[in-house]
Amino acid sequence: MTVLDFLREHARTMPMLAKFALVMALIVCVPRLSKRVRLPVVVGMLLCGVVVGPHGLDLFAEHAPVADFFADIGKLLLMFFAGLETDLELFRKARNKTMTFGVFTTSLPLVLGTGVGLLFGYHTIPAIVLGSLLASHTLIAMSILIRLKANRLEPIVVTTGATVMSDTLSLIVFAVCVSTYQRGFSMSGLLQQLLEIAIFVPVVLIGLGRGGAYLLKKVEKDEDAYFILMLAIVGLAGYFADLINLPGIVGAFLAGLAVNTAVHEHPAKEKLEFIGNTLFVPMFFLVTGFLIDPSVFLQTLVDRFALAMAVIGALLVGKWIAAESVGRMFHYSSIARKTMWALTLPQVAATLAATLAAYKTFNPQHERLLDDQMLNVVLVLVLTTSILGPVLTEHFAPRLVAEAKEKPPSG
Repeated sequence: MTVLDFLREHARTMPMLAKFALVMALIVCVPRLSKRVRLPVVVGMLLCGVVVGPHGLDLFAEHAPVADFFADIGKLLLMFFAGLETDLELFRKARNKTMTFGVFTTSLPLVLGTGVGLLFGYHTIPAIVLGSLLASHTLIAMSILIRLKANRLEPIVVTTGATVMSDTLSLIVFAVCVSTYQRGFSMSGLLQQLLEIAIFVPVVLIGLGRGGAYLLKKVEKDEDAYFILMLAIVGLAGYFADLINLPGIVGAFLAGLAVNTAVHEHPAKEKLEFIGNTLFVPMFFLVTGFLIDPSVFLQTLVDRFALAMAVIGALLVGKWIAAESVGRMFHYSSIARKTMWALTLPQVAATLAATLAAYKTFNPQHERLLDDQMLNVVLVLVLTTSILGPVLTEHFAPRLVAEAKEKPPSG
């Protein structure tokens, strides 16, 4: 028996409360260790997830419903906080810029990713699905920006808003590809999806915004009730997004925008941010690390090196051209453009969800929409970008903050 086998055997038999205590200790220690070795905390938690996950010490089984639930809450809260911390006045002023960047950062990686799929012999629909995976991104470095108080700067507000567009547009493309692969093209299915989105956005922004603000006003003197009500709003928005096949993070971000003014600086908001940032958000990064199998990662790099590098290259180039083009269009500084690029690199939440769904999708001939090789290539992409994005953000964002202090952000 190897040392790893010995450790895994003991990890599996640990009492649940002991596992819980160990995870809490990791959440306390890993960020401090990461800062000491100058590694972004997000990356430290991801790597920690690889070590303690099913492909490492196997502290948790492959399907750990409690850990997964905590991670889902953390993912939703991360985007809800992004909506709460958004400067609404600046968001309104930058609405057109947000839409422009959303289109660019979605379409360019989509086209390049599709081209890579076709180049490596994949059929049209799987190739477009690959492009749609690259089109979205996850703001896993948002906690870095909030810590640096950079999240209210216009380039960051534009990027945050563009994330909602990116996830929404990429999921529409993905949904059409899945239904076409399974049953053939359906114009009615596409129109239904677009109609649902057109209804969903104003319902959350206006309906949930006004309804939530009314209820929060009613319980503003009861801090506990206020806290629970905010959590309910996050869950409800995420649930409604799931109902129309959109990522729950889209609903959570819109919910944050909807109750932004109502919540403002209420003490319960600070408590929610405290428990979210100290427990649920770290669990999201930890559980994301569970998905990465180091042996498969290395084997894919050897066997499908060209495909993996082409996919990663398509993402890096597509997101870079989008950030550079839009940034120059709106006269953003070089460091602002680089920060926008870094923020849009991580492929985690929407990408993983869509990839696993595509892997489990079959056509009438019982062929997978995405095969085993592409699944592993996407996991290489996830690990690479989930490390590269936060590292670059940690490098660029402080310089953006310093620049903003010297010169007011462009309007």
